[in-house]
Amino acid sequence: MRHSVLFATAFATLISTQTFAADLPGKGITVNPVQSTITEETFQTLLVSRALEKLGYTVNKPSEVDYNVGYTSLASGDATFTAVNWTPLHDNMYEAAGGDKKFYREGVFVNGAAQGYLIDKKTADQ
Repeated sequence: MRHSVLFATAFATLISTQTFAADLPGKGITVNPVQSTITEETFQTLLVSRALEKLGYTVNKPSEVDYNVGYTSLASGDATFTAVNWTPLHDNMYEAAGGDKKFYREGVFVNGAAQGYLIDKKTADQ
């Protein structure tokens, strides 16, 4: 049963991809991703980039910048998207660059991640 559902899902995806191939929403549109220099964030950026490419967008190589520069670049239109927005860590930068008036945020890749310096409890208790 599980394999049948998986096959049916894969088949439906294949058919819908072929059906809509001529009507890709990103055809003729180039996007410019921006991310920090933190290597771990590259995965999220590449994941979104790959999805956009499947939708027909041309995705330029991600620009690696400081978070403040990234938010400012997005707000001014010099960059198109970032796949990394750490809440609440980036909230002040997000608001300073224009907040919800300038940006559209949707979805969460990573939820409940620890933010800041992490050390073992024994050292912290000393």
